[in-house]
Amino acid sequence: MKAAHKTAKIDIEPTFAAIQEGLNDFTPAFEPKEVGRIISVSTGIASISGLNSTGFEELLAFPGGAFGIAFNVDETEIGVVLLGDHAHLQAGDEVLRTGRVMDVAVGDGVLGRVIDPLGRALDGKGPVTTQTRLPIERPAAAIMDRAPVDVPLQTGLKVIDALIPIGRGQRELILGDRRTGKTAIAIDTILNQKGKDVLCVYCAIGQRASAVAKLIHVLRENGAMDYTVIVVAEGNDPPGLTYIAPYAATSIAEHFMEAGRDVLIVYDDLTQHARAYRELSLLLRRPSGREAFPGDIFYIHSRLLERSTHLRDDLGNGSLTALPIIETEAQDIAAYIPTNLISITDGQIYLSPSLFELGVLPAVDVGRSVSRVGGKAQRAAFRAVAGDLKLAYAQFEELEAFARFGAHLDEETHKTIDHGKRIRACLKQNELNPASVSEQVVILLALSEGLLDPIPLERMADAQNALSNAAGTLPADLQLRLETAKTFSDADRDTIIDLAHTVLHAFLTPAPKNPSNQEEA
Repeated sequence: MKAAHKTAKIDIEPTFAAIQEGLNDFTPAFEPKEVGRIISVSTGIASISGLNSTGFEELLAFPGGAFGIAFNVDETEIGVVLLGDHAHLQAGDEVLRTGRVMDVAVGDGVLGRVIDPLGRALDGKGPVTTQTRLPIERPAAAIMDRAPVDVPLQTGLKVIDALIPIGRGQRELILGDRRTGKTAIAIDTILNQKGKDVLCVYCAIGQRASAVAKLIHVLRENGAMDYTVIVVAEGNDPPGLTYIAPYAATSIAEHFMEAGRDVLIVYDDLTQHARAYRELSLLLRRPSGREAFPGDIFYIHSRLLERSTHLRDDLGNGSLTALPIIETEAQDIAAYIPTNLISITDGQIYLSPSLFELGVLPAVDVGRSVSRVGGKAQRAAFRAVAGDLKLAYAQFEELEAFARFGAHLDEETHKTIDHGKRIRACLKQNELNPASVSEQVVILLALSEGLLDPIPLERMADAQNALSNAAGTLPADLQLRLETAKTFSDADRDTIIDLAHTVLHAFLTPAPKNPSNQEEA
């Protein structure tokens, strides 16, 4: 009888464990990469194929250090917005995914620098060195993370601080025809932030290189570059750079805001931004709408400006105030882009070509300008002295137009017109000469009390200068209260009125004429 064979049991668990451990420790000799190819290249855009896993707005790498953003993600090809120099690209070149979105360097290292939207230095001071980068497209702060706008942002311009006040965290649109002084208002506002612990970001969108160079020179000469960042997309740059410029600048500003700082950002101007986006959209064959702009033109600006806000105390209490600038054509503020931005922002400052031609600078049309938020943040001293000025100025403009017809006017109407002329003279202000809060309050209180009405118009400029100089002699505690206090006492009012009476006494008679001028006449 044959002996029964026994099957030996083999323990294979240790073998599988060893194989699995070896697989975990295995490092391939090369990393697999998803490679695409350029199908076609044209002005500012490219069509590529082969990158089927690409996400919307993902950053793609091209030969020669060029980059692009995936805009149209279709089934068979991808429409890419090219950034930087792309003249060397041609059909058939390889394209690689980066797995990330476009970002920009942020932090204290960018203060005082002039950079492009890619973070490259343009001021010849070497590369920008920062440890932090942020995506240029970021979601706006949630509603529950926001705090009310309750602190004013002083521009140094009497007509704005008194009649169209701006608060920190507000979005105030500046619009007007070409060459009416829009950028000048923004520059004066930046200069006025010196010593006020407000950082500034100026974004030049599609501007001439000569105009940007002049602006940089002005800021440097006045010591404003210490707290300012300038992001430049010149007029001859690719439209892709022009498109991303305001988003990159906003991320730079947001970094400071989230660190608890107050920041002012100027977009100069969003008309060029809209045109660059229209150019890219039409080249990518997106459907066009009104005035050939794509249907989402409202969205690209709303998602930009909604990032400006005032954060809650527990989030740092930082703020981001936006001054977007747009250009109107033939004073048409009801055009497509102006109406879009008026509906997004918290008010607008309209500059009139007619006032500009008359020499009323800044040429702010008070009747068409409004601030829907800043009045809540305006200091008590301004509310007390400027409360009736806007109505009085509006009445004057109506009566002035009526008086041009040669109608017979009574004495009360003559007084209203004379007072209005002095309001207009007081609201005039030289460029690059922002006024402090105490200077503005002294001048405006003298104006509202009628102390300037007896002074001849030809001596108004000298009278204002005298009041400005006298404002510096006010007690230090009173000057501090004017800038910070939430109330304006009768005692403070009486002190300022007494000072104005003393200063203006010398201007109540016409200035003596120069004898040499009389002989020449």
